[in-house]
Amino acid sequence: MLPPDNHVHSQFSWDTRSNGSMDLTCAKAVELGLPAIAFTEHVDFTAWGEGDVPPSADTSIVFRDRVRPFDVEGYQASVAECRDKYPDLRILTGIETGEPHLFAGSVAAVLASGTFDRVLGSLHSIVHEGRVLSPERVFTLRLMPPEDLMRRYFESMLDLIKGSDVFQVLAHCDFPRRYWPERAAPYDEAMFEEEYRVVFRALATSGRALEINTRSPLWSVDLMRWWYEEGGEAVSFGSDAHVPYRVGAQFDLAADVVEAAGFRPGRDRFDFWRR
Repeated sequence: MLPPDNHVHSQFSWDTRSNGSMDLTCAKAVELGLPAIAFTEHVDFTAWGEGDVPPSADTSIVFRDRVRPFDVEGYQASVAECRDKYPDLRILTGIETGEPHLFAGSVAAVLASGTFDRVLGSLHSIVHEGRVLSPERVFTLRLMPPEDLMRRYFESMLDLIKGSDVFQVLAHCDFPRRYWPERAAPYDEAMFEEEYRVVFRALATSGRALEINTRSPLWSVDLMRWWYEEGGEAVSFGSDAHVPYRVGAQFDLAADVVEAAGFRPGRDRFDFWRR
């Protein structure tokens, strides 16, 4: 039995464009035999709102021209239609909150506008020289060495964990790894072992789950074991699918990795895997 896919995007995420389809994603999940999926749509912002906590008064948000507001009403109507159409698939509502520790007020307003079963916390950007920038942009502009960017990212991840309690699952905690520049030495998990462990320790202390994200390069057993050794209680599986055919991608391999690290299926087939 494959685990639930707790990190999926549909047409209601601003970065799927015309490629996302909640209906076709549900059909694929049924075909694969997934017990449940969570449509965790992107919630990102292009301006500071009431109750937000920018690092300084002049911190700017840049290069977010494609970001659009989350259509909560349309999203929830589509979820209701899919629940009727696919009664044997448990379909959870959700959001993926970008930098919730910085956009606390804006995220709270979205959460108050609907009912959400699954909330992911993500760090898609860091603050560099007064600008909120994606790691991909930092790499492209060569603003700092890749290893320094990763260490800055892990420091910001700690701020996210300590500064926000709205999310249940920490998503792709080494997000910049996806965009690791070809000019650099190959990414080495062991080089950042202490940084991973510090993040995992803080997350474990907060009682939340860690995501194994199968869109990024699949994590090693050693990395998942670090989560186990630092007190991690639960693992959530997420494909981070932005197109229907990627739902549940590599879950068979990811389940082997997680099991080898010491985690087992949870209390029922809809649960996180647990130690």
